Amino acid sequence: MQNYAAAVQDFVERHATGLTVVFVTGAGVLALRRWLAGGVCRSKVRLDGKTVLITGANTGIGKETALDMAKRGARVILACRDMTRARIAADDIRQRSGNGNVLVKKLDLSSLQSVRDLAKDVQENEERLDILINNAGIMMCPKWKTEDGFEMQLGVNHLGHFLLTNCLLDLMKKSAPSRVVIVSSLAHERGKIHFEDLNLEKDYHREKSYYQSKLANVLFCRELAARVQGTGVTVYSLHPGVIRTELVHHLFPTFALWQRIIAMPIMMMIKSPREGAQTTIYCAVDESLANASGLYYSDCAPKTPAPQALDDAAAKKLWDISMSMVGLA
Repeated sequence: MQNYAAAVQDFVERHATGLTVVFVTGAGVLALRRWLAGGVCRSKVRLDGKTVLITGANTGIGKETALDMAKRGARVILACRDMTRARIAADDIRQRSGNGNVLVKKLDLSSLQSVRDLAKDVQENEERLDILINNAGIMMCPKWKTEDGFEMQLGVNHLGHFLLTNCLLDLMKKSAPSRVVIVSSLAHERGKIHFEDLNLEKDYHREKSYYQSKLANVLFCRELAARVQGTGVTVYSLHPGVIRTELVHHLFPTFALWQRIIAMPIMMMIKSPREGAQTTIYCAVDESLANASGLYYSDCAPKTPAPQALDDAAAKKLWDISMSMVGLA
């Protein structure tokens, strides 16, 4: 035993500098990881008797949000494109939450007819809708078009949710106080609404398209909040953080090998889906937001969005054009 203790002491003395570097580096990495994890929703609000609909809830932050809503006692509707994966997710959520009131409904946001079909289903079969979470999205895809001929990222991230929300507004007004939560991104800060070419037919770049769609989310939130003021429906947009989800599956394969090598450790540092869901959950349930509407949030706190996201004229113009594009005008 004495020989072992002496050997340990000798090792520590000879490697003191290296061990110190390892310890300090480890502590720094731990601190950085905690900082990157972001804010946490502390609300203990129960949602018994409430109904929540979440788009794209079979994976990532959508599924984590659905799990949280189910744990609070809500009736949770997973509105998803892939029904097989959605049913598997619903079974998992029921088991982990102890809440059997978790439903699956078909929704393909790249099809306006699918959006209308889901809205009709909800209107006919649900007595109320207390929280609508527009979570689903597509990121950095090639130049694809939706079923209705729209550029894919604009069509899925903005237009599909725009139509869905408007179709469900009457039910939400009847259920008031109710909330619409729109998952946007920090990427909106680099966005511009290309009114002269919304579908980017003349100059498509996947980044340009994604930034535009995320800016459209924030502008939609702002204009919708103004239009439903006084109805008991409140609206919130948010940046969930940089998260390890399937959303990047169109982007990662385009990286060169050296970029992938650099990206891998970074991916391990960024938010998990559970951490990334916290601001969505916060906007959906936190009591302090009851009288707020039209604002943008990040890490469970209000944040001032980019100047172009505060342009009321652009928000109204985008609303009017969107109404026409989805056939509501």
